[in-house]
Amino acid sequence: MGFFTKLWTFRRILIIVLTPLLLLPLPLLIDTKEAQCAYTLFVVAAYWVTEAMPLAVTALIPALMFPLFGIMKSKTVASAYFKDFHLLLIGVVCLATSIEKWNLHKRIALRMVMLVGVNLGWLMLGFMISSAFLSMWLSNTSTAAMVMPIVEAVIQQILNAEAGVNAMQMENMDGTSNLGLQLDEDEVKHENNTEAVSNGVEHNTVCKIDPEDTSPQRSVPKPEMEGKYISKKDHMMCKGMSLCIAYSCTIGGLSTITGTSTNLIFAEHFNNRYPDCQCINFGTWFVLTFPITIIILILSWVWLHWLYLGFDFSGMFKCAKDKSEKEKASAKIIEDEYKQLGSISNQELVTLVIFILMALLWLTRDPGFVPGWSSLFPQYKGYATDSTAALILGLLFFIIPANMPTNSSCGKNNDLSYTTLITWKEFQSCMPWQIALLVGGGFALAQGTEDSGLSAWVGSKLTPLGSLPIWVTIAVSSLIVTSVTEVASNPATITIFLPILSPLAEAINVNPLYILIPTTLCTSFAFLLPVANPPNAIVFTYGHLQVIDMVKAGLGVNIIGVLAVMLGVRVWGVPLFDLETYPSWAPPHFSANITGP
Repeated sequence: MGFFTKLWTFRRILIIVLTPLLLLPLPLLIDTKEAQCAYTLFVVAAYWVTEAMPLAVTALIPALMFPLFGIMKSKTVASAYFKDFHLLLIGVVCLATSIEKWNLHKRIALRMVMLVGVNLGWLMLGFMISSAFLSMWLSNTSTAAMVMPIVEAVIQQILNAEAGVNAMQMENMDGTSNLGLQLDEDEVKHENNTEAVSNGVEHNTVCKIDPEDTSPQRSVPKPEMEGKYISKKDHMMCKGMSLCIAYSCTIGGLSTITGTSTNLIFAEHFNNRYPDCQCINFGTWFVLTFPITIIILILSWVWLHWLYLGFDFSGMFKCAKDKSEKEKASAKIIEDEYKQLGSISNQELVTLVIFILMALLWLTRDPGFVPGWSSLFPQYKGYATDSTAALILGLLFFIIPANMPTNSSCGKNNDLSYTTLITWKEFQSCMPWQIALLVGGGFALAQGTEDSGLSAWVGSKLTPLGSLPIWVTIAVSSLIVTSVTEVASNPATITIFLPILSPLAEAINVNPLYILIPTTLCTSFAFLLPVANPPNAIVFTYGHLQVIDMVKAGLGVNIIGVLAVMLGVRVWGVPLFDLETYPSWAPPHFSANITGP
């Protein structure tokens, strides 16, 4: 037993050493560029799936291997690590940093929940809508870390109210108080900047803003681990409320190009491989995916409501004047949290205006059905991208002052200090550098497979799949990535599969978007395990769930997601992108190197 314990302890170093050694016969026996590129791809994929090394560090391997194999020059492979994607990411992170620093995201979430009411069914839907909306613009990790403490505070108040009602009923029955039903109501601070470890990657759930900043501090009840459930019904309610946050934070990110890293990776890969196609932008992606997101969100809510709150939806539509103790407790904690924010500050207002402007510029750059603002520069067609709008407004956060100088009073001097909405230190704490490197490594791999001829060789071997119905090919590829992404990180999964699926589509003479879009969306469906996704890990730490709960609920959401994606792509995706026609911007015919590995 001691030997196997030591073996398990040093499993990472064993994988790091043995993987390249076991794969070494491939480039030695088959002395071609395709085989050498395949060797690099297999090593990187093995490290990414097993996470023997940090994902960002593994992403640097192509920069080492490709020049040594003579596949790409060092300068060429280095240029692949910084693309238009990274500029878009910088602009988005500037916006996200300001939103989180000034608590605008919390104000939006609470306001949305207040609008839908405090019935448990409506409350779950309200939290799901607010989480999904925020995750369209912020990272799903930050959204879960912000919303979950609010949900936990509501849960604790509901449990306390239930305990109080039960205690009063006991007193009315026998004149005594059942102390065993009383819950500890002491509140302690629960820090939002919990470190969530998912897939071996350490994620900051929210940006760590400098302690000297004047942004409001969040204080919520600490999750209690024992003696907090009055009945099984209450425990089921806690499970449902927790899972709805984890899943909606992931679902919301599907609807925008910037919502998830997988969407961004797909967009950059697609634009690099098919530069003549200008069909993928913020507007067209939103038109395609927003209805899909709504369908998944509503059906997931129905599924979770049925699992944990029951299938009786009639109570949600009753106009009862007298609220139950649970509903009163829920309303009170939400209203108190909102009142603590005070009136909207100038910083929040400026951030909100820039946020709206950025979204409008993205949507109107080239909407497709009408000329966008990019048509104002016809001589520079294709020069301006979504990253242009993101950078224009993102830089404003480093220019606009956070506080205006105040007039002197009582003999005091004017406050002439100049502090912008965000600082470089705050931006750095929010910038996902590991994702930037991971994506760069994926771009280097994709370019290497093209230059070496491996992509063409793989496509030639996949040509027999053209005899299958297209919907079968799409369904199989979607189910494969949905399964792989449960055990590997989403960015790593999409980075591995995009260079394979693109030549597959070309080989079977199918519009590449027909396969790549469903695959990209399904890569985000990591709902089964706590380690599959950062929001899952954050929610799981609150102690309401067991792994089997997440597997049972997540399986249903996975099925809903895959079916909704297939429906959306087939019904409105086909006319939007003309998916049933092989496009002129793709290679006119597939020429393959049949002498590959």
